[in-house]
Amino acid sequence: MMKTILKTLLNIILYPFRIVWKVLVSLLKRFKFSIAFKISASYFFLYIFIIVIVAAITSAGYLINEIHKFEVEVISEDVEEIISIFPNMDNYVKDDRISSVEIYDSSLNTVYPTNSFERYADNIIVVAEKLISRQEYIYSSVFYYNNSDYYMNLSYSVKGMLKDALWISMLVLASGAIGMFFFVPIVSRTSYKLIGPIKNMTEITRTITVNNINTRLDIKGTEDELKELSQTFNEMMDRIEEGYKTQQQFVSDASHELRTPIAVIKGYVNMLDRWGKNDKAVLEESITAIKNETDSMQDLIEKLLFIARSDKSTLMYNKEDFKISIMLNEIEKETKMIDTKHKLYFKFYDDATIYGDPKRIKQAIRILIDNAMKFTPQDGYIMVSAYMQQDYYVIKVEDTGIGIEKKDLEKIFERLYRAEQSRSKEIGGHGLGLSIAKIIVLGHKGKIRVKSTPGKGSEFSILLPYIT
Repeated sequence: MMKTILKTLLNIILYPFRIVWKVLVSLLKRFKFSIAFKISASYFFLYIFIIVIVAAITSAGYLINEIHKFEVEVISEDVEEIISIFPNMDNYVKDDRISSVEIYDSSLNTVYPTNSFERYADNIIVVAEKLISRQEYIYSSVFYYNNSDYYMNLSYSVKGMLKDALWISMLVLASGAIGMFFFVPIVSRTSYKLIGPIKNMTEITRTITVNNINTRLDIKGTEDELKELSQTFNEMMDRIEEGYKTQQQFVSDASHELRTPIAVIKGYVNMLDRWGKNDKAVLEESITAIKNETDSMQDLIEKLLFIARSDKSTLMYNKEDFKISIMLNEIEKETKMIDTKHKLYFKFYDDATIYGDPKRIKQAIRILIDNAMKFTPQDGYIMVSAYMQQDYYVIKVEDTGIGIEKKDLEKIFERLYRAEQSRSKEIGGHGLGLSIAKIIVLGHKGKIRVKSTPGKGSEFSILLPYIT
């Protein structure tokens, strides 16, 4: 029973503290997460700080002004009176307003009164300390008597002035407190109005998913930094949407490219399984077809892995200094060995030292030459030339092939893109070669350019920075 009573009493005693604690926790949480509350609180504390400063300056200004008037009207007369009777200070009758009078010689020894232990004070810190602790104002003066300097301290009670200054300060604070009732709602409303667009942005961004990736922030009604933030976000979403669509298209095209060889392989396997095991001709045809389609799939997968490594920035280049002429001569020799159906011309005007990955650069040049051989009819003209041009070493591949339509020129470097005239089964390919060539060239801080006229041929150029 006693424990229950004590527990109840303890709960009653602690109840107010718990309420205060809950309020504080709530305020801290709001201060941590609510920008509007932070702005309102910041303005609130700033308002209080300004009111306190204004009250202090107003009361201090009043006190300084009153003391100055007091010096002019009263203290100056008292100083003249004391100087006029010095050194006969025994005849001096102190005014009620004066708390004390001290006179010191040139060595700052007390001359009057003789029993005073007060030290001469003309320091502003000492004056302020006396003003606060004793409510007295010390006036310091120097006068000349009998070929010697004398120093004087006059202490005046300024309780009335301090009381008036305090009263003025209280009036200013009271006015500020009254103004707070108007200030707080206005600031709070303004803060939430300022934060309103951000809250709207937050709500909109929460709804963005893959299914509605085209959602954008409404920049109407937003100004200044918020408008700039909205525009930046929308531009970012444009880039993300474009990248997402490109990725979707890429996956779709890659799936299509893989579907065909898989279907062919599956068809031949089914045919072998049904009745082709004992037919030698069908067996050889199936093996050849499966081998070709497997090679095609392997080539496609290797190209896709190359591009994937490039996207992940894990593609490595084994760069070194090498003479470009050695590589170009190798390419010339290899091309003439594998291609006997075209008129091939090689002209290398200059040699240069390139800092790069020889295998990758050779791969990029071979892609351009292979494309030229693919899209140039038999007995057509293919020329590979190389020369220095300003800060770049240029490798140019020209042909008299089918050319590229103007509408396709901007897209031929896109992954898995093939122009209409290159989609025939005889030409083949996956539409990844030029994408890989571009990745390699850009990886060597170079440039790749193309000119083409439908029916007349194309001209591809690789520009690589050279050392010497």
